[in-house]
Amino acid sequence: MTDPILTTGQLDLAGVVIGADTSVQVRDITGLGRPPVRDSDADQPSLDGAWPGPDYYAARPVQIDAAIRIPGDRAAALDMLATLQQLPHAASVRLTAGATQSLRIAWPGRPVKRLLGRLRRLDPDLTRAIHGYIPLDIEWLATDPLWYADTETVEEIPLGWLTGGGFAAPVVAPVYVQSGTVAADRPGWVTNNGTTDTWPVIRITGPCAQVTVTHVPTGRTLQLPTLNLLAGQWVDIDTRPGYRTITRENGGNALTALAPASRIDQFRLPPGQSEIRWTAFDATNTARLRMTWRDAYTAL
Repeated sequence: MTDPILTTGQLDLAGVVIGADTSVQVRDITGLGRPPVRDSDADQPSLDGAWPGPDYYAARPVQIDAAIRIPGDRAAALDMLATLQQLPHAASVRLTAGATQSLRIAWPGRPVKRLLGRLRRLDPDLTRAIHGYIPLDIEWLATDPLWYADTETVEEIPLGWLTGGGFAAPVVAPVYVQSGTVAADRPGWVTNNGTTDTWPVIRITGPCAQVTVTHVPTGRTLQLPTLNLLAGQWVDIDTRPGYRTITRENGGNALTALAPASRIDQFRLPPGQSEIRWTAFDATNTARLRMTWRDAYTAL
């Protein structure tokens, strides 16, 4: 489903636009600053103060003080309330562990960004519904406390060094061309324009075998030594927290194809430009690696 276009001062609440120039007015929003922290500080024995342990972000609760305002039309106001109440009902989200929806915000002076989570509270005050006015107490719980770019970035990296632009003159003999008997190797570049690490989804499309994907600056590597993809077959490596799966094109679990030393939970893209290098056996030079991610931010 295509995301609705937002203008300044509007929010997209899992597909329903509220805020400026809509029938649902937003009066106040809280929870847009630093998310709550789960600290592990420990008092120092026989000493003043405490020893600071790791700080982990907790889920981010966003409180929205809003009101449906459709003067003189109680039925239309109640219809809008019903639309909002339908948001968290979808079984694909409500009954699926790990599934989330998006809260998108077009804040004045900022590009549209989104939070991933679920609608946790929608309490209406119906005492003035006869006048077409229904105050709402809304809570959105961002289970992932980071902010994400509104659009995904997709980068496709072909396998095979000839794709880099061919030969540069003068060409001096002998000229070596990659064959299917040696693992082809091609570097690529991806850029996270955000301010913190983000986790990509990696799709590898065959034909290819014995795949290795490396984030060159850190040396983090995903090795799939037993993977063998025919033409048209693919595998998705989802490194995102809460997902972290390896799935084949038929929906089957391919996690066993990952080498024990490979850490899917550590394969992330830091801010800025990174080199991605992948190797595989492919005699046709048609295999592809596609990396998809959203730039991640610590602040709106």
